[in-house]
Amino acid sequence: MADAANLEKVYDPRSVEPEVYRRWEESGAFASRPTGERDEKTFCIVIPPPNVTGALHLGHALNNTLQDILIRWHRMRGFNTLWQPGTDHAGIATQAVVERRIREREGKSRHELGATPQEAREELVRRIWAWKDEYEKRILSQLKLMGCSCDWDRNRFTLDEGLARAVRHIFFKLFKDGLIFRGKRLVNWDTQLQTAVADDEVYHETVKGHFWHFRYPVINPKPGEPDHVVIATTRPETMLADVAVAVNGDPEKWLDWWEGVQKDALATATAKERAEIQHRIDLIEARRQTHLPALNILAAMARDGRKVMLPLVNREIPLICDDWADPTLGSGCVKITPAHDANDYEVGVRHRLPMINVLTPDGKVAPIVEPDGSTNPASATYAGLEFSTEGRAKVVADLEALGLVERIEDRDTDIGHSDRSKTPIEPYLSDQWFVKTADVESGITLEGGAQAKGLAQAAIDEVESGRIQVFPSRYAKSYLDWLGEKRDWCISRQLWWGHRIHVWQFTLGISQRPGHQGNTRRNIDSHIERNQPQNPEGWPWSECVNQTFGDSTTGKHTWFHCPPPDREDIVQSLQDSNDQQDPDVLDTWFSSALWPFSTLGWPDETPHLKQYYPTSVLCTERGIITNWVARMVMFGLYAMGKKPFDHVYIHPKILDWRGETMSKSKGNGVDPVDIIHTHGADALRYTLADMTTQTQDIRMPVDYVCPHCGQLIEQGAALKIEEQHRKSRGEKLDRKLQPADVTRVTCTHKECGKAFATQWADAELKAELGIGRETSEKFEIGRNFCNKLWNAARFAFLNLEGVTCRCLTLDDLLPEDRWILAQLSATIRRAHTCIANYQFSALVKELREFFWDCLCDWYIELTKPRFVVQASLPATCHDTGPGPSSAAADTASAQTARQVLAFSLDQILRLFHPVIPFITERLWNQLNDVAPQRGLPGLADLAMSDLLITAELPPVGGYDALDDPHILEVFADLQDVVRAVRDLRAQCKVSPKDKVTAVVVLPEDRLAAFESHKHVVLRMANVASLSVTSNAKRPPNAGSVRVGRTHVYVLDISDDDAERQRTIKALDSLAGQIAGKEKKLGNEKFVANADPQVVEAERERLDELVRQRAALQEHLAELGD
Repeated sequence: MADAANLEKVYDPRSVEPEVYRRWEESGAFASRPTGERDEKTFCIVIPPPNVTGALHLGHALNNTLQDILIRWHRMRGFNTLWQPGTDHAGIATQAVVERRIREREGKSRHELGATPQEAREELVRRIWAWKDEYEKRILSQLKLMGCSCDWDRNRFTLDEGLARAVRHIFFKLFKDGLIFRGKRLVNWDTQLQTAVADDEVYHETVKGHFWHFRYPVINPKPGEPDHVVIATTRPETMLADVAVAVNGDPEKWLDWWEGVQKDALATATAKERAEIQHRIDLIEARRQTHLPALNILAAMARDGRKVMLPLVNREIPLICDDWADPTLGSGCVKITPAHDANDYEVGVRHRLPMINVLTPDGKVAPIVEPDGSTNPASATYAGLEFSTEGRAKVVADLEALGLVERIEDRDTDIGHSDRSKTPIEPYLSDQWFVKTADVESGITLEGGAQAKGLAQAAIDEVESGRIQVFPSRYAKSYLDWLGEKRDWCISRQLWWGHRIHVWQFTLGISQRPGHQGNTRRNIDSHIERNQPQNPEGWPWSECVNQTFGDSTTGKHTWFHCPPPDREDIVQSLQDSNDQQDPDVLDTWFSSALWPFSTLGWPDETPHLKQYYPTSVLCTERGIITNWVARMVMFGLYAMGKKPFDHVYIHPKILDWRGETMSKSKGNGVDPVDIIHTHGADALRYTLADMTTQTQDIRMPVDYVCPHCGQLIEQGAALKIEEQHRKSRGEKLDRKLQPADVTRVTCTHKECGKAFATQWADAELKAELGIGRETSEKFEIGRNFCNKLWNAARFAFLNLEGVTCRCLTLDDLLPEDRWILAQLSATIRRAHTCIANYQFSALVKELREFFWDCLCDWYIELTKPRFVVQASLPATCHDTGPGPSSAAADTASAQTARQVLAFSLDQILRLFHPVIPFITERLWNQLNDVAPQRGLPGLADLAMSDLLITAELPPVGGYDALDDPHILEVFADLQDVVRAVRDLRAQCKVSPKDKVTAVVVLPEDRLAAFESHKHVVLRMANVASLSVTSNAKRPPNAGSVRVGRTHVYVLDISDDDAERQRTIKALDSLAGQIAGKEKKLGNEKFVANADPQVVEAERERLDELVRQRAALQEHLAELGD
């Protein structure tokens, strides 16, 4: 027997994985090797760069496992591969984390870190770089522990010099083409971090609040007109900036339209829905009586140019007609505050209303500056108050004192919060830099000369034309819908960490008010003349791209210079001329949008850029389809003239036990290293891939592992205990606790009861108590499979002694040999199809079923007697020469079985390697020792490799010489019968060890093939006697089952009376299930609104139930009365 002493009896990932990864790295297996020209066998993935805000969680583990499967698969197919690694500076997120740490440890804000603003900025940036170095090292370590096979020598960071240069190049190009501009717009504002934030950095929570109804007096009301209008708001403090009150221009027409919509809905509504819809119709009719007359009057007043007086600030503001005012809601009147509400901003733009800002960047009430530039006298009363707390309270109190508060309602309000600082978001009007993504009148020119209507439309065209394919295809809608809005992209952030905006500026205090027109051009020329160097060739502005921006509210005029990239001499001249660099930094997504080509060396034409761009596939999750995927397509087309990738694969999200997305900022992520510690990297990867379907997110139950006793404590239970402790201390909980809020847990097992620290504790507490790692029962699936693979391989190695690699023909193969090889060939084809369609769960299922079911449960069991026979032969019988002795036949049969087993094990290790690379590499090494030459010469030749990572995958088309549809059909019948006998044994409580007698009834055309292979049934079902016929009736007291057109009878194991009752009971149960499915599918609303895949699954289940009923009815007829 083969010496398996160097293969441990039990698989220990911790002893295998480090050594295997070291061998991979030393071999250079991960390295890219560009030839300088892209061909059809080039495959490249750029990693979605993890933020350096903190360590990775299971969501990152899923993402990178899937990428590694893809890159390993294509590397083993002989593709020229590159998996480009790197990390993202994550501007606002990382700065927020570091600022929070400084505030908690030192009690300082960022502005207090230096004696001057510049020194404070430099100190904060220095500290963030230190943070980045620490967490980037940890992130890369996590990725390597997971088995990621990136080209680590090419690791990039979005703030490294090469990528910073790429940012400067594309910024200049956009600026020069007029696609970057300065504008005063409404943005999401984080008052703690004092910066604009993107929509994806805002989360919403419902909080208890109020709805205040205020009265605004009408100026000089005429007879029959109201003396006031009533508006309602959840943010009273913003009324200081109101510039209009809107009413609907035709409230009666609006009510008619809305009533028609409701009546149409009523006509097709279910009985359950009708009451609610009818209630809405009744409310519309009631409003015709209670509100419509007054609204008609107000609409007429608005058309007549009438005004109301804004209380507290005594500002005359107009009544206007706009469809934003919904006559079915509230009073039908809406206050318009363009500088503090997104919808009001649009109204303000439509009506060219002034925009008054009453918010300071740090969240206080600002001085109230009127449209004419004067300061409102009320500023002294409100300026400096905290905007949404003190300011709100003061406004409400003052309005109550004036008798202008009509009523106050309690109301749950949806409030946007900054994902980074957790503070409420304020809509804020500010000067920002934007990228124009909408259509440009004259069109834009992409790199290479192609024309497009605009950046957004160019990106839309790539997906609509199919040049970029999205998997699953339903996610293309999110991409297209978002781009279809063609909104300008705010790219400036008021932060210190990030790519500093490459623009220098000077501002002239020129009044723009009537009568004070100032000569702008003369002042600019004077500035240039004063600062122009003596050498005209050194004049910096001549080679810059320049823009001007006038601010009508301040009367200032600013001149912006964007110097060409790579011209440090011009930058130095600008600084020498006392021009100031813009203090803002670029949105993180700006540099990330360049990732597919900046990481490959752009703007230089490098060998890597020539070989690997466009990349092959982007693997990411749906949360960043808009902010990242869409922008990469826009910038790829603009800068390169080519799409950045061929495919976009959107994988599921990892959810915690509550169903919330795992997130660094939320603090509910599980460190994948914990799972690697408890289960191994392959168990992690296998489980994640197995759960990656194309329809569902992955919910992950989480437990702590007590470091003292090894017992598990539910994370949910620990959170409840933490919540109770906090409440008992009188702490007010204004939000749901997350795992990050729990730093200390006490083991709940009586035998232990000791405390331990969680991953969120500080280093001191971890050292004192020990760390309780996080785990999940889900990963038992992966560990169990790896153990099965290990044990099956050990069995194979013990039986592969003396295996040869001789030429074979199909005649040399027994039926089970031909069957397993045909199954293998079919599995290979299906596996390649799964990868091509990003069906990872299906891939794992295909490989698992072949290995576990076909190879282990069937082939190895069927061939054990062949191994045993040879092992029992005397040594002199092992080489019998050409004679026809039975010993020689047995030896040849055993050798064939060994050769087929070695070949099958070789192939399954190759196929499984991209999913579970560590264990397969270790077993491959052992297989190379036991059977250094493998294959089926004459049928399927194999190329050998020292390392599995560089071995060839089985061919995409499988092995034609091994395909045998007939043997697959025959074995399908044999397996059905074996399973039927086993099921009947179990139903009738007959031990698997007891021999039974069986009868199989088959169609005539299948008799001969089944008869010649019935030894499979005799062995696998432990049958003593098997009769095969085309015509037989059920014997009395025989267990019976029908499988398709096959009847199986196992004699003398059943009681007909008891079986009759069991069958009747089963039919009753089926009748209820079928009725339920038919009712569900008869519901038109369900069929119309449910996911088509869900509906189809329900129909298939109904068909299966009907088939089961027919079989049971036939069985009952067999039993007789």
